[in-house]
Formats: sequence, C-alpha cells, structure tokens
Amino acid sequence: MNIEIHDPALEARIRRQIHATGAASAEEALLRLLETQEEQDRWLLENREAINAKIRRGIEQLDRGEGIPEDRLDAYLAELKARPE
Repeated sequence: MNIEIHDPALEARIRRQIHATGAASAEEALLRLLETQEEQDRWLLENREAINAKIRRGIEQLDRGEGIPEDRLDAYLAELKARPE
C-alpha cells in the first residue's frame, strides 16, 4: 500500500513525530501512533462504565450545588496537583 500525503502541515507533523520518537521511518512512526490509539481505545472501552459513573456522580454533585465556585477553581486544582500521589 502506498499512502500519499498532500497536506504539508500533516507531512510536517509526521516528520516531527519521526524525529521526536526516533522512529526509523514514517511507517514505524505511524505504527507506534496506531498502537497508542488502539491501546487508548481499548482502555476507554474497558473503563466506559466506571467513567460514565464518575461523570454521573459529578453531575449529581453539581445539581446539589456541591460544585467548586469558579473563583476558587484554579486554587483547588493547584492544590490537587501539589498533593503527592
């Protein structure tokens, strides 16, 4: 199979990906990208139920007025990021 790329911006993105990953060729870079995407798709599919449950819980909290006010959101997120894992 031959693939032609007519979009210079896309070609540049692929070249940057080749350089960033140390791939030996466009084919190798595309293979890595596909593997990563497939892994992400599998993870999302396997965790869909838990993700949807968390979203529902968050919406319920917002409906009850338990959300974080916008003026305190940045400080709250900074605090979360600062916590050790």
